[in-house]
Amino acid sequence: MSKQDRDKWNKRYAENSYHKNNPVTLNPVTLVEEWLPKLPVGKALDVACGAGRASLLLAQAGFHVDAIDISHSGLSQARQKAEEQGLDINWIEHDLDEPYQFDSDYNVIIVMWYVDLALISRLCDCLAPGGYLICEEHLITDQQVTGPKNPSFRVASGKLRGAISELDVLLYDESIKLNPEGEHVASARAVARINL
Repeated sequence: MSKQDRDKWNKRYAENSYHKNNPVTLNPVTLVEEWLPKLPVGKALDVACGAGRASLLLAQAGFHVDAIDISHSGLSQARQKAEEQGLDINWIEHDLDEPYQFDSDYNVIIVMWYVDLALISRLCDCLAPGGYLICEEHLITDQQVTGPKNPSFRVASGKLRGAISELDVLLYDESIKLNPEGEHVASARAVARINL
């Protein structure tokens, strides 16, 4: 991302406009919550963590969490929430368009609403044996749906599944559903595991 992108996200988090204009960000991380009881507790990575919804959920469940995002403002909000709850999370400010050396022993990797299929494929190699990747992306559709208008911030049908093809896919779903605010959300959701 460019400095312009970093500034955009910092401004959105600082003004809280990201949450006001994106109801999806206020809802629980449903896919993570659904799978949390089935996940091996250990080391977790939350990619493009924003204000830390999934990171906090994982840390509350006993995971050692690395959380990475471009936005200083988003990470500051997340850090404050973690401190208020007595949670120790490793917050990493980094532009994911730039190279980053991830660890290779994560039990769980979360990618929510951040489109970089090449990065998602690379993250498959960062899982420990038996580790899980949980991912949800906005899906390209010609229907009226909430979320980004720019197709660069959405995935085409089948592309997310292709990015994780080396893993054992436990769940793959492309659908348009109503969120709690009554808006239609088009998404591709995946849960996959690396073989032991």
